[in-house]
Amino acid sequence: MNKNKLIWFKVLALLLPVVILCLAELMLRLFNYGHTTALFVKDPDDQSCMVMNPYASAKFFSDSVNATKGNHEQFKIVKAPGTFRIFVLGESTTVGYPYMHNGSFHRWLQYRLMHTFPDRNFEVVNVSLTAVNSYTVLDFARQTIPYHPDAVLIYTGHNEYYGALGTGSTSRIAGKPFWINTVVTLRGLRLVQLIENAVQGVQKVFGGAHTDTRDNLMKRMAASQEIANGSADYRQGITQFNQNMTEVCRLLSAQHIPVFLSTLVSNEKDLKPFISASGPRSANEFYQLANTAYAKGDYKSAKSQYIQAKESDLLRFRAPEAMNAAIKKIATQFPGVYLTDSRSLFERYSPHGILGKETLLEHVHPNLLGYALLSDAFYQEMKRSHLLRPGAGMEMSFAQLLKQMPLTRVDSLYGAWQIMMLKTGWPFNIPIPKDFKRGGGMDEKIAGALAVDRISWADAMDNLFRYSLKINDKAMALKITEALILENPYHVPYYLYAGRLSFETQNFNHGLLYFKKAWMLEPSEANLQNLYLLCLKADHPEEALVYLNKLAAGNTSGQGIDRAVSMIRDIIRLKQQGALMPDSSKNRIAWNYRQLNAQEAAVKYEDR
Repeated sequence: MNKNKLIWFKVLALLLPVVILCLAELMLRLFNYGHTTALFVKDPDDQSCMVMNPYASAKFFSDSVNATKGNHEQFKIVKAPGTFRIFVLGESTTVGYPYMHNGSFHRWLQYRLMHTFPDRNFEVVNVSLTAVNSYTVLDFARQTIPYHPDAVLIYTGHNEYYGALGTGSTSRIAGKPFWINTVVTLRGLRLVQLIENAVQGVQKVFGGAHTDTRDNLMKRMAASQEIANGSADYRQGITQFNQNMTEVCRLLSAQHIPVFLSTLVSNEKDLKPFISASGPRSANEFYQLANTAYAKGDYKSAKSQYIQAKESDLLRFRAPEAMNAAIKKIATQFPGVYLTDSRSLFERYSPHGILGKETLLEHVHPNLLGYALLSDAFYQEMKRSHLLRPGAGMEMSFAQLLKQMPLTRVDSLYGAWQIMMLKTGWPFNIPIPKDFKRGGGMDEKIAGALAVDRISWADAMDNLFRYSLKINDKAMALKITEALILENPYHVPYYLYAGRLSFETQNFNHGLLYFKKAWMLEPSEANLQNLYLLCLKADHPEEALVYLNKLAAGNTSGQGIDRAVSMIRDIIRLKQQGALMPDSSKNRIAWNYRQLNAQEAAVKYEDR
């Protein structure tokens, strides 16, 4: 064999296994084996939109039973001009546990943005998952870049030990972050999925290995239940967080994508350490010292001791202080990365600056006030960065947000009962009170069915909406419709219905916003006509004239429009007289409005 043939033989010998593996991968894909683990897939109900892939988490979990699913939130494949797109990354707090849906901080933010900037389209897409950590955030952050986000909001850090691939989790992979991220990438291959499924199948058949789904996810994910402060596993958790989050910020900053990185909050005062060592300087001792100091009014010492108790808790479901230190440091290292100090805001809303039950439900998950605060922290930082510039008199205040946010009693009850059921299991082990009674009202019935997975959230809202119509409670019907808008921001009929309900409840400005949104999403003549009429009924003649002119542009005959234009201009002219307007002018305005079928505006100017 000559030299050239020998070289070719060696090359082919090296390439043949690669070719075989590639062919095997192609065949598996051809026969639809396994799942794509890409972050986004086309929405099967609307091919113009992308949604989060329900199998996006599979590559992070060694046991598919524990793999969690995220939200189904649409965004357009082709980003429309003027659209402001926000991706939200993180873990269970970021998803909005236990309320989910509109309890999540990103929905509070979405509602505020919609009302503060009525002429802009915001896409707020939450791609967070329960039981994941910075490995998932890094992978997902990389995959958001091709979709041109205008901002990325990140809240993560509590799950570095027990989240998927965490140092103390049942999904742990030994090795440095680089190798772990490599394994995550390989798990996206169908061939690797086949091998892993085969291995798991053999283990279940011959080894008896199985996951007891009666245990809650916290217990199923925690392998090393005792991680001492300063131990190798403890240090590894901080190292992986530092490396992964630094890479997240480097990647996004290099693409000139603004990043808002939040500090973490956890319960300091109202949660006894889960697992404590014995003896002096143990978690339990620090906690007792903190309680004593708090009772004496020495709040500075109490704060310090509560934090020491958390730091010494061997079961690390609460992030150590080192995580917040890392977040603050990383936020200074790259242009366009902004520190969102949520913890400081929570402290301002907590007695004596000590975090507890006032804003948190258990160890790390906020209550509804807490989620509102989290949204406000991101909103204010986006303003400080000048990424958001509210117009004068247009901004929805935090107090208005708390009052108007479309959360139902079903949402509140569902969250409360989810936490009650969570606490019956490990590591809380708190039984349901013997005197607990669910109640027999419609809210309780719907929330109860939702809590035990008998119905979906969409079904719950549908049942509640039908009930509101039955009892003729239009304010409740409006709140539910607004809730559905946040869940389905591209569904035009919800905006139209919210507009009509707002009008029927005498909230004309609210109605105007929703009719305007409907027209922005679907610029039909019917929606334009609705918008024009509502502007008149809301006594906004200048705005009505703008929409009437748009109607005139599509009406070549001009029949009836010239007369309407003349009357609206007359109204505008007469209103310029202001407070000194004579009764004759008021009566003329009222007459014009009645001729234009805007009786609701006319009554404001008629003699009484």
